[in-house]
Amino acid sequence: MAKPVITFDEATARLTAPGAPFETVEHEVFGERITVFANRPLNLRAMLGASLAFGDNTYVHFDDGRSLTYAEHLDVVGSIAAALSEKYGIGPGDRVGILGANSLEWLLTFWATISLGACAVAFNGWWQNDEIRYGLDLTRPKLLVVDQKRLDRIEGGRDAVGVPVVVIETEYADVLWNHRPALGNGTAGAGLPTVTIDEDDAAAIMFTSGTTGRPKGAVSTHRNLISFTQISFFGGARSAMMFPPTAPPKPTVSVCSSPMFHVSGLQSAVIAGIASGSKFVWTTGRFDPKRVLDLAVEHGVTRLGGITTQLWRIIEHPDFESYDLSNVTSSGGGGSVFSPELQRAVREKIPTAAGAFSVGYGLTECGGLCTMATNDMLVADPTCVGRALVTAEVAILDDDGSPLPDGEIGHVCVRGPMVMPGYFENAAATAAAFFPGRWLNSGDFGRMADGMLYLESRKRDMIIRGGENIYPIEIENRLDEHPHVLEAAVIGVDHRTLGQEVKAIVVPRPGHPLDVDELKRFVGETLAYYKVPQYVEVREEPLPRNATGKVMKHVLSGEAENTFIEE
Repeated sequence: MAKPVITFDEATARLTAPGAPFETVEHEVFGERITVFANRPLNLRAMLGASLAFGDNTYVHFDDGRSLTYAEHLDVVGSIAAALSEKYGIGPGDRVGILGANSLEWLLTFWATISLGACAVAFNGWWQNDEIRYGLDLTRPKLLVVDQKRLDRIEGGRDAVGVPVVVIETEYADVLWNHRPALGNGTAGAGLPTVTIDEDDAAAIMFTSGTTGRPKGAVSTHRNLISFTQISFFGGARSAMMFPPTAPPKPTVSVCSSPMFHVSGLQSAVIAGIASGSKFVWTTGRFDPKRVLDLAVEHGVTRLGGITTQLWRIIEHPDFESYDLSNVTSSGGGGSVFSPELQRAVREKIPTAAGAFSVGYGLTECGGLCTMATNDMLVADPTCVGRALVTAEVAILDDDGSPLPDGEIGHVCVRGPMVMPGYFENAAATAAAFFPGRWLNSGDFGRMADGMLYLESRKRDMIIRGGENIYPIEIENRLDEHPHVLEAAVIGVDHRTLGQEVKAIVVPRPGHPLDVDELKRFVGETLAYYKVPQYVEVREEPLPRNATGKVMKHVLSGEAENTFIEE
């Protein structure tokens, strides 16, 4: 592996120094002094308007065959924004609900909404009637843009929604898209409305995964969403400074399968993409590894990432070896922990991306990511989730909100310009989410070592066996290393004398039956006896996961039903 010409810290210092492209300064946000970029766009409307500079570059291509250049996209967004304003009275501070699978219309509605200074409510496209009703009642949008499949899930149909509805398949083109004639590339930027938008105005509401109950609406401001975009560009600049390229880089082409209603799809691709000039190839409907591989070859994709389950399904597709992925030069993702075994497998299967594999850690409430483990960090220690992103602060705090020293396990907390102001109309949940100083409690347990973050477990997932704290992630990582295990989850079950005992739920690889006793011995080879699962459940069906790829352990433990449907 190549050695950096300057260190990580040296590159960071040079790029953030006064007068440098990514100069950082302190700024007061919600009563606290935090680090921000000095040269930042002040709202997404400004960032959208600046995308006209990319002109005829393709911005998005959908697997239904539709594409838009950056200039065409800006033109259409202007028409839709005008329609939203003139037909439905949408303006600053209003909310527009979007409920649907990934589509060009979803993306256009988002950008048109924020260009008006309004807030886009990204309803989870996998919700069923009760969940949709809950989301509508909570956020009270002024308009709902919805696809037919989701509208059909609402008992009583459009009459029961309670607000005006635009159906994507049958009404969107006439009602919104074609509201005015195209202005043409030369004047596309002039089509956006003129509005005043503050950095800390709400831009989007995204819903938490709801693994512990009702999902909460995390409010993302313009500042929050722009922060990640600038952090992404900073990361690229720092990497180029540390590892100078030996040849001109290829134009970036990414394939996107994450839902737009989730932070990984909205933040990492829709929003960060508009400022990149790059091409984003979107899949629609249920995740299909074959379709992803077909698109990767057809469009010369250079970045092939996703959540853990997606990457496993891609590299283990029976026809994987027949695909020419030589254009792919980077991989990785986020959403859930990438086990060392998955990291090794991706590097072996996609060798052209082996030197640029990265993993991020974060949550909806902080705009998706707050740490990043670069390839060199993961090669040194594949169990880490990296260092705090520039302008982000990550700390391990105790139950009272006091910092803990390196090596001690506590609450993983983050603050910075990417952290939400709070949950929509839920003051109690907002107060519970923050320690003093606006430190957002992620709900995860972890530890720090020399600036590197290591996750231990979700707080609620920790198992206490006979007074010993057991973090399921290390057992799950060991199970993942077994050649016959496809996926595994570890939970605690009640025990009369010990309090809890360790239980593993494992899914075998097709054609590879599991010997439970052998599996226990395998775990015991590297872990203490009390961490070896006393109970092992072998199941053929996949583990239940939410939209971010996280295993829904409350379903496995019988505390809730799995209502997740991937469509």
